[in-house]
Amino acid sequence: MPTATEPQLVLDSASRALLDAITAHPDAAMSVGIHAPGGYGKSAILRELALSYQRAGVPVITELPDAPEAVDEDTVLLVDDAHLLDEDRLGELCRLVEARRHRLAIAYRPWPRTSTVAKLGELLKRAGSLLMLCPFTEEQTAAALSGAYGVAAPPPLVRFVHAQTCGVPRFVDRLARALRPGGSVPTEAPQAAVLQFGADLEDLDGDVRRLLLAVAAGVKLPLHLLTALLSVDPDAVDEIVKAARATGLLGPDDRLPPIVWRAVVSLTPATQRVAVWQRLAELQMQRGAPVLPLVRSLVGAGVASDSLATVFEAAGDEALADEPALAAELFAAAAAAGRPTAARHALAAALAGDLDSALRLSDRLIAAPTSPERADGAAVAAVSLTHRGHLARGAELYRWSGTASSVAFAAIGYLGTGHPEELDRLLPNSPSDGPPTLLASAALLMARGVQETLAGSPTAALSALVQASALLEPAGRAALLPDSPAALAALVAMQSAEFDIAERVLDRAVAARMGGVLMARRHRLLHAWIQMVHGQTAAAAQALAAVTAGGAPLESRDLLFASALEMGIARRNSDVPALQRGWSHAREAIVRHPIDLFTLLPLGEFTIAAARLGELGALLPYLRDAHLLLERLGNPALWATPLQWSALQAAILTDQPAAAEDHVKALVGAAGHTRYASVVADAAESWVEVLRGVVDPVKVEAAARGLHGAGLCWDGARLAGQAAIRTSDRRAMTALLDCARVLSGRPAGPRAPAQSAQSAADQVADTVAVPSENRLSEREQEVADLVLAGMTYKQIGDRLFISAKTVEHHVARMRQRLGCGSRSELLARLRAMAAERAGGGTAGVPWPRQPTP
Repeated sequence: MPTATEPQLVLDSASRALLDAITAHPDAAMSVGIHAPGGYGKSAILRELALSYQRAGVPVITELPDAPEAVDEDTVLLVDDAHLLDEDRLGELCRLVEARRHRLAIAYRPWPRTSTVAKLGELLKRAGSLLMLCPFTEEQTAAALSGAYGVAAPPPLVRFVHAQTCGVPRFVDRLARALRPGGSVPTEAPQAAVLQFGADLEDLDGDVRRLLLAVAAGVKLPLHLLTALLSVDPDAVDEIVKAARATGLLGPDDRLPPIVWRAVVSLTPATQRVAVWQRLAELQMQRGAPVLPLVRSLVGAGVASDSLATVFEAAGDEALADEPALAAELFAAAAAAGRPTAARHALAAALAGDLDSALRLSDRLIAAPTSPERADGAAVAAVSLTHRGHLARGAELYRWSGTASSVAFAAIGYLGTGHPEELDRLLPNSPSDGPPTLLASAALLMARGVQETLAGSPTAALSALVQASALLEPAGRAALLPDSPAALAALVAMQSAEFDIAERVLDRAVAARMGGVLMARRHRLLHAWIQMVHGQTAAAAQALAAVTAGGAPLESRDLLFASALEMGIARRNSDVPALQRGWSHAREAIVRHPIDLFTLLPLGEFTIAAARLGELGALLPYLRDAHLLLERLGNPALWATPLQWSALQAAILTDQPAAAEDHVKALVGAAGHTRYASVVADAAESWVEVLRGVVDPVKVEAAARGLHGAGLCWDGARLAGQAAIRTSDRRAMTALLDCARVLSGRPAGPRAPAQSAQSAADQVADTVAVPSENRLSEREQEVADLVLAGMTYKQIGDRLFISAKTVEHHVARMRQRLGCGSRSELLARLRAMAAERAGGGTAGVPWPRQPTP
């Protein structure tokens, strides 16, 4: 593996032109000044000049003799670091330049710039030329690395070195020696390269070192701040800055290259570092300027001190909205030093999603009778418990907290747990002497919006919740919310078939980072729910995987929705193994989270999945709780309708006609309350008729398209598919199959003749569901569909132009192929397969059929 060798000289065009001219005409007059900060390559160019002249046989001297008149005109005088010479020696150099009889090359830094150094620079410019050296470009850095290693440096390594050094040649050389071109590119400069800056830092003037430490803090440094920090006047500050730039450690943009930053932070004695940063922090706080960048540097450098407690506290306040986890650390450090930050520490922990810490801290605050922060602690505990499924306990804590926003959130909690009577006691008596903050205003709108969902207008409810969400967007990142107005608006919108509104309000909440980390998962889960209902199961599964990636445990409410999504996606994909695997997750989620108004959607999804798996009995206690909750609230149609629709699907799957009739009546009774209620009422009537064998293709297609238009895309395709396999009218079958295909997102095919209608049925079955195993032949499938339609062997033979004996033969083969021991078992299996092909359906005893005319 190649390692760095003596670096190859990399020159800019002006330096190369100078060397080429000397090589071509070594006897020509030459008077040049080389002007640049330390580390930019002045000494390297002087060495190259000496070699060029020596190769031409010209004598070279590198020190000014004690008697300048003794300098032979045939020699070349090369002087490095001329800025360090005393005034007499500088004066002698000036006289040599003015005589214009000698070949001279003089290198010096831009500081210290005494009057004599300034005069020398002017004389060199007039007598010859002034060479100003600059940092490497990225291409020059690549050339330097390739020369050092003897092989072309990989582009990632070049970019890393250039970024770390900002192209300063000396720093490039140091870093190149510490790296290997064939190894992986590190994320920061190796310690071996950083340690080489030790001598540079030791040679610095005290004021320059303090300035570099201040720059390393990462805050803006206006002139008045530096004068106070360095205890000097503005003119002296200017000189100190020039001195720092002249070292090459401080860039021309007054920033430290990353490798220099590491050296300044890690190699400066800790006492000096803390003293400068503490003084800087105090000055920043005095002028009301941000201290978070400075504190971030302190934390990154491992600095912690009781004397910095107030600084950490202020930085925690600044970090709360964008970096709550960092804010929690800073508040903890401040609290350890005696600052009163316990409530803000609990708030930050909750916003960061660390509910264990939030509950522990808030409980201590509530239990301290003399603490002035008890109300704040109660609010944090209320949020944490609500996210963990304890909505009722959260409402009690909010009520006890007593602030305007807390009272509004308490009202929402009481409504969500079936206690509307508390609303009249809370909202009219809510505190009015507090400031009308965005949070208080949004919370009140949320409470009014939820109240409207119970007996008012769903449109008014949705409007209030959307307004609350928009109101909270500017300050929502630092707002600790039991639930966001965007999430509640999305729930109401989905249950009103306003899916576009639901998506938009969620998108805006995600963009605004409303509720911080704590609410981010909820917003994304609800967005995935919309995708699932639309039949976009792949996108929903991808979104669900993104939410659960990383293995961090979900809080109870998020776990409930995530588990329901898992079950719902598996059900819509007819993936029975995935459905069975997800049931254990679902059971855990249900056990952990009591039923409340805002979790009825996942309960409905669990109900259908449980019916599909034969596990409906396990959900009966929770369904009873849900119905009792709805009864206490007056059975609000907005919340009850989706659960009734799910219950109808479960009744269909478990072949409970009487229960299904009850659900249909309830759905029809709620029709007209919302668009959602109207379309599911029409669909419910069509479902029951289809399962009885009465298929009105016009009515079914209208109901299916109504579901699709309301956003229930998969449900619409499923209804049309089920009707298609149950009708004996071949033309109606073809029309309904085309409808199912279109609603499931596939283009409709041309109208097929009667003899190929069953082939079309197979294609649509593949479209709307995952095909089951043990496929039947095309002819067997035709026979199976007609058997399920209730036709006799003779009727089937007449329909297919085959004998009844042949039909019997096909049925026998189907029993053998499917492993069925009896006709009833065969019928059950055929129904299950039909349901799989069409996205789910009945499996069990036949539904009562209307008499066939």
